[in-house]
Amino acid sequence: MSLPDPIKIEINNDISIDSIVKKERPDITSKYWSNTVYNPYKNATIKFPLKLEFEDSTYSSPIRKKKVVTSRYGWRRGRAHEGIDIDLVTGDSLFAMFDGIVRMSRYTSGHGRTVVVRHYNGLETVYAHLSKYGVKENDTILKGEYIGKGGASGNARGSHLHLVIKHKGIALNPEYLFKFDSENKVRGKELWVTKKWTQPMFHSSKKQSKIKPLFTEEEAIASLIKKRSIYVVRPGDTLYQISRNNDVSIAAICKVNHIRKTSVIRVGQKLFIEK
Repeated sequence: MSLPDPIKIEINNDISIDSIVKKERPDITSKYWSNTVYNPYKNATIKFPLKLEFEDSTYSSPIRKKKVVTSRYGWRRGRAHEGIDIDLVTGDSLFAMFDGIVRMSRYTSGHGRTVVVRHYNGLETVYAHLSKYGVKENDTILKGEYIGKGGASGNARGSHLHLVIKHKGIALNPEYLFKFDSENKVRGKELWVTKKWTQPMFHSSKKQSKIKPLFTEEEAIASLIKKRSIYVVRPGDTLYQISRNNDVSIAAICKVNHIRKTSVIRVGQKLFIEK
């Protein structure tokens, strides 16, 4: 009696080893890890410019439909808006942008039902105003994995996803790092972040800031040399118009000129514009 032929198994050479063998990941839970504190990094030291590295050139969209940004990172109604708002309908599914571990999955003041995912490059993504949780604290999740459903819990004006990107407790302008279009592009495998992209006062929630990614430390250091010009107030000018025409926030104009947003400006008055 003859034996059957041995079974041959072919391995597709296009499949990377990483897809077969689990990646070795750094331990991101050993320091500043808390399931109950929204910002556990209060005593952390951060040096700018900050270097961020990404394994992938794309991220997984947090929603599975066209992303419509209804409010941007920046100054809004006299307060700092430290994330972007993406339109959705209550019950829409939400997904993790990158691989990571769920640090928080609970109700927080203002944000309502909130999921915070810490990623292996040091970033944390915050998904706020959820209607339902889909993950538990300390869960390990993959890029694109379901994390919950969107809604309007907490202090929300209508249903939307409030998306915050943080590094060691400091909020970053998400649009500096990512393109929120159909391609889901990360702006660079290596990005350098200056304080400008962590300070809402230099941005407006009503329009996207001009994005010029910094890809090297040299570019980041050179960008720190501030350019200051003088604007002479013309008849009919308002701080809002000056802000809009010079692509700088009202808060930034007020800070550099030591005035308030309610201050009366006069024709012929000279204002510093700093970028």
